[in-house]
Parts: sequence; structure tokens; C-alpha cells
Amino acid sequence: MKCEVSRESMPAVPWLAAGVLLALPAWAHEQSGQAAGFVTGMLHPVSGLDHVLAMVAVGLWGAQLGAPAIWLLPVTFPLVMAFGGFLGLLGVPLPGVEVGIAVSAILLGAMVATQSRPPLWLAAALVGFFAVFHGHAHGTELPAGESGLLYSIGFVIVTGLLHATGIAIGLVHRWRKGRIALRGAGAVVGAAGVFFLWRALA
Repeated sequence: MKCEVSRESMPAVPWLAAGVLLALPAWAHEQSGQAAGFVTGMLHPVSGLDHVLAMVAVGLWGAQLGAPAIWLLPVTFPLVMAFGGFLGLLGVPLPGVEVGIAVSAILLGAMVATQSRPPLWLAAALVGFFAVFHGHAHGTELPAGESGLLYSIGFVIVTGLLHATGIAIGLVHRWRKGRIALRGAGAVVGAAGVFFLWRALA
């Protein structure tokens, strides 16, 4: 089935986030104390390859599935991740966080590698389930003395940008060679997830 992706179907949030990023230096200069949590939150999602690969994979998979999944999956992940982050900030325990993050890379990579097309609700539920683990990991690592709200906003924005990166790469799905390349990228993400799982269980 040919996947048609229009510019209008791409989520607007990542593009708005880009504007926030451009304005950040001046804002941080004026309100350095408050900006600390925001900046830390923005940097946290890109501090671990396991997080980066899983979040990009969400965008890749959404691009493969086409509308409405191309915007629904990248919107579902940050929203549910924020809930997981809130649980982490409150200190609510969640067993197997690192294992859950590793398994997310394995399964999301597998979805992309196999061009899996489950029902939309199931794809969104799978993405949302793993988002809880990613969010919890972010929430529990809030540095002491920094704003939990600004920290959360920061990591949600950057997560959206990582999804947007996956979507942009995933647009090559329109072409045959692009579809092959995406499947290969999914296999790489899945293989990395196996390594992350081995490390989490070691």
C-alpha cells in the first residue's frame, strides 16, 4: 500500500518548539535561575542513545503508517510520557524502567523493520505504554533545586523534535529504496535495543 504523506498531516507542535529553541538563549540570560530546569530537561532526552533511538523510531513508524498515525503517534508519546514523568517526580516507583526502555527500542525497531500495520488504536497503545517508562526515567532524574514543571516542558519539547526528525527521515518511505532503507534503520534500532536490554539485565 502506498503511503501518501501531506505537509498538513505533520504535527505543528515540533515546529512551534523550534521557535522556542531559537528564543531560549535570550530567555535564559534574563531568567537564568528559572531557565536551569528547562535547559536541563531539554538536554536530558538526548543524553542517552536508548531514548533517542526509541523516540526517532516513533516518528519513523508514524511516517510508514501515514495519516493519521503520522501525527497521532508523535502526539501520544509526549503526552503519556509527561504522565510518566509526573509519576517519577512524585517518587512513585515503577519496576523495570530500564528494561522497559530497552524493550521499547526492540519492539519499535521491529515494527519499522517489518513495516507492521496494526490497528491504529493498538499502535497508539503500544507507543503510549512505552512512553510511561521513558517519562518515568526523565522524572526521577530531575536535579535537586530545579523546577520540575520547566524541566518537564523541556524534555517534552525535545521529544517532539526527535519525533519530527523521525518523521522527516521517514518521508523517504514514498520511494522503494527509501522503504528498504527504513526497514534497515528499524533493524538497527531493534538490534541496539537488544544491546540495551543486555546491559539493563547485566
